[in-house]
Amino acid sequence: MKPLNNGPFGMYRLAVGVVNIIRRLSFRVEYIGRDNVPLDGSMIVCSNHQSNWDPVMLAGAMPKQRQLRFFAKKELFDVPVLKHILNRAGQIPVSRGEGDRQALRVVLQKLKEDEVISIFPEGTRSKDGTLGKAQAGVGFFALRSDASVLPVAIIGTYKFRSKLKVVIGQPIDMSGLKADKASAQIAADLIMTTIGDLYMQHSRNVR
Repeated sequence: MKPLNNGPFGMYRLAVGVVNIIRRLSFRVEYIGRDNVPLDGSMIVCSNHQSNWDPVMLAGAMPKQRQLRFFAKKELFDVPVLKHILNRAGQIPVSRGEGDRQALRVVLQKLKEDEVISIFPEGTRSKDGTLGKAQAGVGFFALRSDASVLPVAIIGTYKFRSKLKVVIGQPIDMSGLKADKASAQIAADLIMTTIGDLYMQHSRNVR
């Protein structure tokens, strides 16, 4: 296992600690399947996306040694104080709506270094909570790396003191698609279908 880097991720751990306190005060969250999280090796964490709270829920689901890198809009890195925080927390700038080759290279390199990347396959938040179609990008990373692909379903609505479930599935076996040289979209669709299955299996009795 790669040793923790206390430099770049010091800000990350501080931020997670603060938002976890807010999360516990604001919502009643049940985490299911934490034992499915690989404790070493590169990993792509894939989840449905309905709120700006989703990264907080995903960070809370991970063991301390599995620190997430998220994509953040490139414009946010133009804000002086925020730029410092995002860089110190190890987040990745990306240009929305266009092919950002630099971001692609950064992600693939980080995966080679056994790091953990969090991706929302839908590419944007769902306005009504329904699951959308996955974009091909997540499939590209899954097929072009040796990373474990971890599906996560976030279930519930972000109302004060509401109950939410964060369901972590078993890593998706991508070996068959790699052997068949499947397209990135096919891989992305498999990932989103798996998230949808988790969502349906665990969506009862959530209010």
